[in-house]
Amino acid sequence: MRNKSVAIVANQTSRNDTVHLVDLLLKNGFEVVKVFAPEHGFRGRHDAGEKVENVRDPKTGLPIISLYGKHKKPTPADLKDVEVILFDIQDVGVRFYTYLSTLHYVMEAAAENHIPVIVLDRPNPHIAEVDGPVMKPEYYSFVGMHPVPILYGMTIGEYARMINGEGWLKNRIRADLTVIPVKNYTRRSTYVLPVKPSPNLPNRQAVMLYPSLCLFEPTDISIGRGTDWPFQLYGSPELCPSDFSFTPRPDAGAKYPKHQGEKCCGNDLRNIQPPHGIYLGWIIEAYAKYKNKEKFFRKGFERIAGTVELRKQIQAGLSAGEIKKTWQKDLQQFMKIREKYLIYEE
Repeated sequence: MRNKSVAIVANQTSRNDTVHLVDLLLKNGFEVVKVFAPEHGFRGRHDAGEKVENVRDPKTGLPIISLYGKHKKPTPADLKDVEVILFDIQDVGVRFYTYLSTLHYVMEAAAENHIPVIVLDRPNPHIAEVDGPVMKPEYYSFVGMHPVPILYGMTIGEYARMINGEGWLKNRIRADLTVIPVKNYTRRSTYVLPVKPSPNLPNRQAVMLYPSLCLFEPTDISIGRGTDWPFQLYGSPELCPSDFSFTPRPDAGAKYPKHQGEKCCGNDLRNIQPPHGIYLGWIIEAYAKYKNKEKFFRKGFERIAGTVELRKQIQAGLSAGEIKKTWQKDLQQFMKIREKYLIYEE
């Protein structure tokens, strides 16, 4: 990157123990010309789904180009003065976390404009887990652009290699990609994120429960947005009465939380041992107890699940074990594809 104009794809997680990547590169004489920011913005403070505008960083004076505002893919104009792109964002290892889609579009734009991409790899808190239905092409969206399961068991650098190698970019174009591996890391390593990756994943418990509880997002069930414990509890007015309840209120990470100001009854998961893989028991139980079942599932459930089958299976009363059996063939095929792109040993 020496003597080249550098664009950085970054947010609040792009740091070592004490220094942000932007500050580190500027301090060491690199020519950083702009920053691209994903969902939640450069500082990671915007609500889920909230549009983020272009701004100028008050500390460095650098332009910050939002990739979650007017467009999600860097334009040729955005890249006209860029000679290399450095991507450094902490992923959480879950298909519907949109930083993967930002990676896809950055790689695609870089390939189209003949700009090399360097990915600074980071650990995946779900590195040992491959589970969930594999995304079907008819449900591709910004919360799932590739035929992968909910938990894919890869670092973001390994995932970038798979995007490139499988020809998933537009017109099967390939990026000039370099992945800088994590030192002293294996697929058995545990990793607690030092910085929360987005406003509603404030701690390890939320990160570990996120793959299972996010299935509630396109339903009538609240997963604690608008409380101090998002992705650590769930409930709905329709599940009252119960021994546990909470009332969502607007806060910095959820300006308009589901069931705002309403008492929600449900389940407190703050102190449980997080499950390995996708745990379906909670959504199956909630659907069984839900009074007005026609209102349980909302628009967009298939985009999160990756398939129409999961909703139908829950509605039909299948057990978690019966549902998971239907995933196995696709998961085995995915594992064969995945194997080609792994960097780290067991």
